[in-house]
Amino acid sequence: MRPLRYVFIVGVFVSLSFGYVLAQNSTGEVDVTYDELLHADSTPQNWLMYGGDYKSQRFSRLTQINRETVHNLRPAWIYQPNRPSPPFESSAVVVNGIIYVTEPLSTVTALDARYGTKLWTWSPKMPDRIYTIGVHRSNRGVAILGKTVFTETLDAHLVALDALTGAVKWDVHVDDNNQGYAMTAAPRVINGKVIVGVSGGDVGIRGFIDAYDAETGKRLWRLFTIPAPGEPAADTWGKDMSGTGGGGTWGTGSYDPELNLLYWTTGNPAPDYNGANRAGDNLYTDCILAIDPDNGTIKWYYQFTPHDTHDWDSIQPPVLFDETMDGKPRKLVAQANRNGFYYVLDRVTGKFITGVPFVKQTWAKGIDENGKPIVLPDIEPTPEGRLTYPDGHGGTNWNSPAYSPETKLFYVSARETGAYNISGEPKVHFPDFGGGGRVNLSGDEVWGAIRALDATSGKLKWEYKMIAPAEASTLATAGGLVFAVSDEGNFFALDAATGKLLWEFSVGGTNAETNLITYEVAGKQYLIGAAGDCFVAFDLP
Repeated sequence: MRPLRYVFIVGVFVSLSFGYVLAQNSTGEVDVTYDELLHADSTPQNWLMYGGDYKSQRFSRLTQINRETVHNLRPAWIYQPNRPSPPFESSAVVVNGIIYVTEPLSTVTALDARYGTKLWTWSPKMPDRIYTIGVHRSNRGVAILGKTVFTETLDAHLVALDALTGAVKWDVHVDDNNQGYAMTAAPRVINGKVIVGVSGGDVGIRGFIDAYDAETGKRLWRLFTIPAPGEPAADTWGKDMSGTGGGGTWGTGSYDPELNLLYWTTGNPAPDYNGANRAGDNLYTDCILAIDPDNGTIKWYYQFTPHDTHDWDSIQPPVLFDETMDGKPRKLVAQANRNGFYYVLDRVTGKFITGVPFVKQTWAKGIDENGKPIVLPDIEPTPEGRLTYPDGHGGTNWNSPAYSPETKLFYVSARETGAYNISGEPKVHFPDFGGGGRVNLSGDEVWGAIRALDATSGKLKWEYKMIAPAEASTLATAGGLVFAVSDEGNFFALDAATGKLLWEFSVGGTNAETNLITYEVAGKQYLIGAAGDCFVAFDLP
């Protein structure tokens, strides 16, 4: 463990502000039980976890902001950090009038949810040199259980903080940043366990998923996403696995408590653009893994892009929903994948159900009945560069989609763009990226859209076009709305049934990549997201 951390508390005002916040909500405390996490959708005034609930549907039952009122939405407050920083990618967590956000470089800040006042902020003391090759220097959020906030750091630590003060409760070193391991995701808390993944797949780490005891920080299990030589599935990597790796786990998984299955997705193999030294499917990269959270064993897996040579990480959030098919109820999991296809699987068995393109793609004729891509000839990267759709950031990237149980539509930020993929050295030599690279298309050749897909079939129902291929999240609400952000920093709301634009507001910042969320405090509903280097909250007059 590494105890040296910094906490900054905003003077005497912290006690006054906390007193005011607690006076404005019904419970007057921050103490989140596991039962509350299991039933997160029953307390829509809070936003208790990444994705909103364990299903990662990002659907809110709040209705104060709706089709009729959304045109009146206005900025309520703005929070900006004290120092310039890379763009925010945080998805806020809200508990009883307190917002927990993460800032770049692994800082955690608690804010008054009504006024945006800073209550406390905590930053880790990290080494002068941090390896973040292929890794954003941002952080995507926290998890909370009881009176503890859990966060990850760029130098691969998992830290437990007191929810009311920001004081460090424990700090564990997950792995060695000097070998390329970094951590940027929001943890997932399940029944006393904190589940985390790691970044760094582009420099050839051996990806894994860890579980830690929420009270003590003791590691309970580790599941590697790449087999060691001689282990099962090692033959999917060819004869010699040296100089290869990947399988980063830098997203946040979903969970079905009835099945007791954790669904976690994995990144691409390395080297990224040259697979000559890793013949085979390269399991378990570009997969969704159904995991027993009690012991870390894989119950089933499905691979989206076997032998990936285009950097199509499959870490997009898996969205869980139930639907009747052929007269029978089915438990399903859906993912809009970076490779350009939208997938639906049976989440009990992993059986393939649907696989259809949701953006332009030029690498596969389609997906066969067994769920295998029918790969087209001449798609491999070349030293001169070969044009392929989508580009390496994919038909959509890490940003979360949304699903509405009312419309039964899946809302995703789609990227219509390609790239010239260039093959390079067939081995990774840390700290070099290795494998080649790409030259993305630009200008009028690329564009984006918010698309609404029928959740079970993937059929396009409507789209709202945008100038740039944004890496943006969507948020669906019972008010009949879908919220999103453009690459130019425009916040906007669409009719969830038709895609009609109902409201927009320019916050002036670019790289609006955060996950929008909504919450309620003191009887008022708020919308919050970030663009550039500031958070903006909106409410109604």
